[in-house]
Amino acid sequence: MVKVSISLTDRDTKFIINNLYPLYLHDLSEIWGWKPNIYGVFESDDTLTLQEQNKVFDIWWEKPSVLFPYLVLVNDIPAGFALVATPPHTSPGIEFYMNEFFILRSFRGQGIAEAAAIQVFNLHAGTWELQTNPGEGNKRAQAFWRKTVGRYAPDTYREELIETEDNGKMMAFRFENKLSTSITNRNVHATERNS
Repeated sequence: MVKVSISLTDRDTKFIINNLYPLYLHDLSEIWGWKPNIYGVFESDDTLTLQEQNKVFDIWWEKPSVLFPYLVLVNDIPAGFALVATPPHTSPGIEFYMNEFFILRSFRGQGIAEAAAIQVFNLHAGTWELQTNPGEGNKRAQAFWRKTVGRYAPDTYREELIETEDNGKMMAFRFENKLSTSITNRNVHATERNS
């Protein structure tokens, strides 16, 4: 049995997400064609170190009632993260935006990502949006979100190609959920069968 759980991180535990973040950017580089800068950091400027990169990322722990940085754990081992934003960091009419979602490769294809995403959705009832690259090189993520959101909210699920200010064309997934659970519950657990 595999235990999938999420935990809202804080200033004392943010370093775990910071440790995983370069792996996430490395995965995205395959989809977006990104190259590291001359110092080996996936940034377009002259950021020297990962520590410098993490300072920009610190906003996630400076707005605890607006930004929600969740760590995904599998049997208590860090397996990824989900970063959820609320207004003013969302599109008009959207209450919750899945800004980033990442699962390490060794945990993929086992139902872990879907279990983690659902746990995050269940913590925040309202109107949701998430976006992913619509390109041919990102078919796996597109299929994952289509399946996961389609199963989770079949009555409200919408998918469309949109034009964004920062990333050009993106595939947007939108839905509403009516679940109501406490955001203050710091750990949510689900058990998944290992497939």
